Amino acid sequence: MTRQQAMARLQWMHGVWSGPASGTNPDRSRYAITQTERIGPMLGGDILVVEGRGYRDDGSTGFNAFAAISFNEDSQTYEMRAYAMGNAGTFPLTVNDHGYVWQIPAGPGYVTYTSTFDGRTFREVGVFSMQGIPPQQMFEMNLTRRGDTDWPGAGAVQP
Repeated sequence: MTRQQAMARLQWMHGVWSGPASGTNPDRSRYAITQTERIGPMLGGDILVVEGRGYRDDGSTGFNAFAAISFNEDSQTYEMRAYAMGNAGTFPLTVNDHGYVWQIPAGPGYVTYTSTFDGRTFREVGVFSMQGIPPQQMFEMNLTRRGDTDWPGAGAVQP
């Protein structure tokens, strides 16, 4: 598969999204935010740039993340370089016909994020797994596409 073909499989993500998100903090307390995502191509479509921002009820930012998704033609694999809450990493991303799946290490376990798109809703669920305990859902967002965006291409510095 070429890079263009691979990145076209994620074209459904392009645009501005918002909706409810909720989860469990490390101290096991619950939180609820309004999650927004703005997603657009960069470098002629070679990468997909993602910014996620979650807003508390008072309008303050409770969560902010940034990622770049790319495809390596040699290995025929996707990867995501992600930054959130003072952490960063590069993670394999598995793309399927309805979305994608990726994992991050989390202490003695890991979190698997499964994203799906049903033609209207962009849903992502995070499940914490660790040997010896049942998997536990710790995050969910359900976003609706609000429209197009020219981000990140707009506003480039001109000579």
